[in-house]
Amino acid sequence: MREVLVQAALTLLARLSMIRPEGLGIAVARRRGLRRAIVAVARKLAIIMHRMWADTTTFNWTREIVALALEGF
Repeated sequence: MREVLVQAALTLLARLSMIRPEGLGIAVARRRGLRRAIVAVARKLAIIMHRMWADTTTFNWTREIVALALEGF
């Protein structure tokens, strides 16, 4: 699971850094390095997934929800 979370975080950082260079851990990557930024984003994903599992919440993909979720990064 850890490896999958790290791969997802790396993908998010790589793809979203092209779209929003100021968001999603890019500041952490500049300050502390790419590896720490990847781990930080992977941990954030793990927390979100655990919360969804505990609440039995289903994931609904919409652009509005994704935009709201990314504001916190």
